Amino acid sequence: MPTIIAERQHRTFTDDHGVVIHYYVWAPGKPKAVVQLAHGVGEHALRYEALAQALVNAGYAVYADDHRGHGATGVEYWKGDLSKIGKLGVGGLRATQKNLLELTAIARAEHPSLPFIMLGHSWGSLMVQNLLNEGAQPWNAIVLTGTAYRSPFAMNGGDLNARHKHLGTTGAEWLSRDPAVAAAFVADPLTTDAKVLQLFGVRDGLRLYGSPKRIDPSMPLLIMVGDDDPLGGEKSAKKLADAYLSRGGLDDVTLIVYPGARHEVFNETNQEEVRADLIAWLDERFPSA
Repeated sequence: MPTIIAERQHRTFTDDHGVVIHYYVWAPGKPKAVVQLAHGVGEHALRYEALAQALVNAGYAVYADDHRGHGATGVEYWKGDLSKIGKLGVGGLRATQKNLLELTAIARAEHPSLPFIMLGHSWGSLMVQNLLNEGAQPWNAIVLTGTAYRSPFAMNGGDLNARHKHLGTTGAEWLSRDPAVAAAFVADPLTTDAKVLQLFGVRDGLRLYGSPKRIDPSMPLLIMVGDDDPLGGEKSAKKLADAYLSRGGLDDVTLIVYPGARHEVFNETNQEEVRADLIAWLDERFPSA
């Protein structure tokens, strides 16, 4: 089949604090399911264009917001002051997590009969874990990438580039083995270092810690990480998968670890393999009608 290049729609909604949240939609003519993407700290949703296009070509509609303080949402909120990109503003982390649920509701209203998958990367994956613990489960499946078990002993809260800094001068070598990814990241005016405590403050930074609680046992969960990911890596991801099987009570948990890959598995040198693995997992659980 020929590759479809989906037109990206740029939309907004305004939350309870009066913050305008920018989000994007990519969709095939007749989607079989919806995937919502939640990006990481210091980045924005448009860095997932290639993934969104691949999902559209596999039959999935994609929704992704620029979280509070990030991307177009941050530019508008901070009135163009790019030195404040990454700072969440009024409502902080809790409001940011609520925004994810608000976007879910928007997408659900537009596709009420379709299965819904939440895909959280890095910070996005930590917020999804928080929401699951709080009882918010408006999704039919969960995908967590670049993620970790959220304890001080299993998740790195310090310098994420420390063990990769000898490989370059950008400070972003930890993201991918592809030097072009680090170069593009630092050249992007809408990205910033993922220094959570500086950007979010101590209180919201600590809210990112926690352990899985019991959730709907029928919820399928896919975890995808690189074994050279300084946020947590293989050991932390395995601990997380085991916790969702035991404490979380899930029946269907899949862990995929990519040898040599770093934090951003969708921007890695084997990104085509990663996208194919994701789509194969989704297609197995949500086959075409």
